[in-house]
Amino acid sequence: MRATRSILCVAAALSTVACSAGGAAGGGAPAPRVEPATYSVADVYQNTRFRGIAWSADSRTVLVSSDLSGIWNAYAIPRSGGAPQPLTHSTTNSVFALSFFPADDRFLYSSDQGGNELTHVYVQAPDGLTTDLTPGEKLKANFLGWSGDDKSLFISTNERDPKYFDVYEISIDGYRRALFYRNTDGFDIGPISRDKRYIALSKQRSSADADIFVYDRTTKKASNITTHKGTVNNTPADFSPDSARLLYTSDEGGEFASLRALTLADGASTVVYQEQWDVAAARYSKSGKYLIIAVDDDSRSVYRVLDGSTLKPAAITLLPPGSIHALTIARDDSAVAFYATDGSAPDDLYAGPVGSHSQPLTNSLNPKIRREDLVVPTIARFKSYDGVEVPGVLYTPHQATPQTKAPALVMVHGGPGDQATVAYRALTQALANHGYVVYDINNRGSSGYGKTFFQMDDRRHGEADLGDVVASKGMLVATGKVDPDRIGILGGSYGGYMVLAALTLQPDAFKAGVDLFGISNWIRTLESIPPWWGSFRDALYAEMGDPKADAARLRRISPLFNADKIKAPLMVLQGANDPRVLKVESDEIVAAARKNGVPVEYVVFPDEGHGFVKKDNEIKGYSGVIAFLDAHLKQRPAASTH
Repeated sequence: MRATRSILCVAAALSTVACSAGGAAGGGAPAPRVEPATYSVADVYQNTRFRGIAWSADSRTVLVSSDLSGIWNAYAIPRSGGAPQPLTHSTTNSVFALSFFPADDRFLYSSDQGGNELTHVYVQAPDGLTTDLTPGEKLKANFLGWSGDDKSLFISTNERDPKYFDVYEISIDGYRRALFYRNTDGFDIGPISRDKRYIALSKQRSSADADIFVYDRTTKKASNITTHKGTVNNTPADFSPDSARLLYTSDEGGEFASLRALTLADGASTVVYQEQWDVAAARYSKSGKYLIIAVDDDSRSVYRVLDGSTLKPAAITLLPPGSIHALTIARDDSAVAFYATDGSAPDDLYAGPVGSHSQPLTNSLNPKIRREDLVVPTIARFKSYDGVEVPGVLYTPHQATPQTKAPALVMVHGGPGDQATVAYRALTQALANHGYVVYDINNRGSSGYGKTFFQMDDRRHGEADLGDVVASKGMLVATGKVDPDRIGILGGSYGGYMVLAALTLQPDAFKAGVDLFGISNWIRTLESIPPWWGSFRDALYAEMGDPKADAARLRRISPLFNADKIKAPLMVLQGANDPRVLKVESDEIVAAARKNGVPVEYVVFPDEGHGFVKKDNEIKGYSGVIAFLDAHLKQRPAASTH
């Protein structure tokens, strides 16, 4: 998984199925068609979202984050079942739970200010007393994990130099802090060995080319362990429990990343696990008994659990069908927890004994909503303008038929190298419920489909990838359920740029566009990237272009400099505190589009950053999106030639 490509991003699929629906099982008559109930955006956003999993020291409780209160906070959920118990009570800034302490009920969480991404790491005691472990005005901090002996934790911060993250060790008793590794070479920080001798580091040359270095704290030297020729993406995963080997993923010699192990004593490397898809991540359980491997299987997240010693499959639990996320084994190997979804309803948390059935601990779906009214997505592929096969995730509303053709939206993900996956997204389900066919496209440049496909848009953004987006309209029409006169485009972050690129560079392609915090001026965006991206600034420039050396091309593909061509209705949503796509990007494209006399709506949230996390804002913003689309896309044109 090429996480470092997700520069501007805001998992994964149920199964690989055909684009069109099959007949009734057994060849019998199809069941009578039942019209789905229509739900408001507020109904859809009254679902409860959960994320993150951390086991308590006694394996009886799961620590999670949830937006149950409307703002993300930390909750504890008993393994035996019961309502989530709030541990934090923020009414302003989102709180994201990180981990219980190894031997008591203290826990760590992260939080920023209004979405500015300057996260700090906090510890909260059972009595509610909170301590900021990373105090300071203009720093960003990350939790890295626990030491092998469970007596300390590791964090990284950019307090010394805004461009680079140093590593600090903090004792769990007294919170004494000591510099563990001074990062003067711009490395990205990876795992730390349990004996505290080694740190795995990575260095990006481009979004598809990276090396791993291992820093030995006894010799004070960092050694490149993945020297190579050509383009190879290497990412550190975990050290073995005995600190003798480093697990890492690499696509050297193939299209997809496999899991490999390097012996630190002699540098010998072997393949541990591989499939026809990318191995996205791997880690050992605390005891080392299990090796947990995540695989990106055709836009769905699946897990393989191996015996940590023999590397043979281990039967730890019977997983439900669908996409599985964040599978985590308790510290004593007695229990397992994970999230599961089929893409139509929110992730639910499951937990249970290792080797037995896991039971759902949450019921995330708003009880007002009938599950059968929601849409289970499918995988749909098409041949693009040059014959390249392009995949995506298709949501076909129940009310769309050849007789009642529906309006459609091409949805473009962020990144630019992210991936559309079969996972629950409230806005997508709301759109489908309101009668819109949605195609969440994995245009060229998306991850998960091999490194050749991944690199096909390098230095061709707004051109090669936009061609796929426009070509996908043909696939939608070919389903027989989409009105060719009513196809729009929607996207966030880099996907928002693609919306603006479509409306300026191919202004006749779509009937309306919805831009969520998208880039309008690439030169300014590349010159104003946050300082904490300093470690991969060169990689970003290698993919997108240098704002000085490539100014002419970047200007050509920047929507702001082509805004006079906008003629389709446009809606823009923006967070005022966004550090990645500055508010001025949206201000200026809105002003330029309005000069053309086209309908333009603009919504700014003063308490949001890059992406919206507060329920009230999401309900307001996305209710506005559906109202905008209903006015400008759902209504059939007065004169249609089709």
